[in-house]
Amino acid sequence: MACQETVPVPVYTDVDRERFLRDVYPLRRPAVLRGVSLGPCTDRWTVDYLCEKGGAREVKIHVSSVPQMDFLHKNFLYRSLPFSEFVQRAAEERHSQYFISEDESYYLRSLGEDPRREAADLRKQFPDLAEDFRVPEFFEAESFFSCVFRISSRGLQLWTHYDVMDNLLAQVTGTKRVVLFSPQDAQHLYLTGDKSEVLDIDSPDLQRFPEFARARRLECVLEPGDLLFIPALWFHNTLALEFGVGVNVFWRHLPHGCYDKSDPYGNKDPVLASRALQGLEKALRCLDELPPEYRDFYGRRMVLRIQSRTYTPRPEGANTRLQGSAEQS
Repeated sequence: MACQETVPVPVYTDVDRERFLRDVYPLRRPAVLRGVSLGPCTDRWTVDYLCEKGGAREVKIHVSSVPQMDFLHKNFLYRSLPFSEFVQRAAEERHSQYFISEDESYYLRSLGEDPRREAADLRKQFPDLAEDFRVPEFFEAESFFSCVFRISSRGLQLWTHYDVMDNLLAQVTGTKRVVLFSPQDAQHLYLTGDKSEVLDIDSPDLQRFPEFARARRLECVLEPGDLLFIPALWFHNTLALEFGVGVNVFWRHLPHGCYDKSDPYGNKDPVLASRALQGLEKALRCLDELPPEYRDFYGRRMVLRIQSRTYTPRPEGANTRLQGSAEQS
């Protein structure tokens, strides 16, 4: 088994703004919200309809010959296709036209007009489709950051990562499995930046990644029309069980000045956190100049100092309460 514990993400039904802000948001834990109206998109967004509305607009896509995409080692290609052709290929099991192989997989994460400066917004990149999607009004309008359009081939799995903003993942069509890990399990996930090096979370190499077995795994399957609330810093890994379309809505829950203004994706660490990490690297370079036994001793002192100043104990029985909430909501 990949992890010692696997618990279901709690499910809430008939959630409006008031209930979300009262019962879900303050917990700062993932939650599936079922029965929230997303607009006519859940009925309209068939392959033919998407092709008609999206048309020949050129989109940049990921093309992968393997089911598990790895952003750290780039085991995929970036290619461009007209949107309608991309949708048709992504919905197919095998392809008569392809870049790598006839069973290759496709993934779209929509981008802003200037991807290096502008965040994605469905209303700007795909205005005709945006008319069908209703953004849940669970946050203040001025906190809105981005609205990301996503389409994936069946069986494609995205790498485990975290974002620094709160996120509502709307599963419009198809089904998707989502596995999540708490920010408090960061030390077990073998991080490089915001991404985990553990690519296969279901059958991990525990000789290479032994600490991964200690991470607590939350899991859910999103059906068409479901929303998943993913709080900032929660790690998530998605697996498309079917060809599907989703929309992520990100918003800033910290004061706007906390975020890196040059970040169009919402995955750069907050400014103060980034400065702290840079300071840590400087401190580690100082320790590198000491003999091993001194480096070990002062490194341990640094760890103890960080723990005493920053760590928040994990609530006792957190997983038990999660399961109870899922059953009662």
